[in-house]
Amino acid sequence: MGASQARTEHPYQDLMDKTGFSLEQIKNLQKRFQQLSGNKDTVSKEDLASIPALDNNPLRKQIITAFFDKRNQHENQVGFFEEIGFEQFVMVMSHFRAPTLKTSEEEREVMRKEKLRFLFNMHDTDNDGTITLEEYRKVVEELLSKSGALGLEAAKAIADAAMLEVASTNVPHMAPDDFYEGITFEHFEQILKGLEMETRMHIRFLDVDTTTMRCGKTTS
Repeated sequence: MGASQARTEHPYQDLMDKTGFSLEQIKNLQKRFQQLSGNKDTVSKEDLASIPALDNNPLRKQIITAFFDKRNQHENQVGFFEEIGFEQFVMVMSHFRAPTLKTSEEEREVMRKEKLRFLFNMHDTDNDGTITLEEYRKVVEELLSKSGALGLEAAKAIADAAMLEVASTNVPHMAPDDFYEGITFEHFEQILKGLEMETRMHIRFLDVDTTTMRCGKTTS
């Protein structure tokens, strides 16, 4: 009886368990989802592309695509959705959840790994488990060329040099004529090993900041 009442009282209990968001956080995300979708059941890439805060982001395309990437649903699926519903939207947003004072070291490590995997998926555009030189070039070219400071050729040269350095670090005994297939997730983890990820990935580009959302019980 009590369990049944709790389920009725918290219709998003399953989503709360999967994501770590509080009920109030999910209600706030629901309001944002309704704004983006125009009160429809799903959002499209066009809906996310209308967010002003994304206009000048050099990774705008990758960020939007990430919301429709099935790999980011914690279900070991591959491929892309045409549109996503609210629960799928929240599952993606959970990658940006910041730790709290109550978050254990083990939970922090899980959060860090999930954030790294999300970033890796953004760059591994063909879902083959490796960020190839071509994929890496595209990211660097977009980051550097859109700043207006460098042309495409200069950006390409920087990407090639960076990938060569990554190759020499991860496969130190490569022969001059060996081919480096690309950055695996394990390599990616090593590259970003010293970078504190748990609190760096926020969701301000959606005008929702989970670090300032109240985590207590709702009073409504």
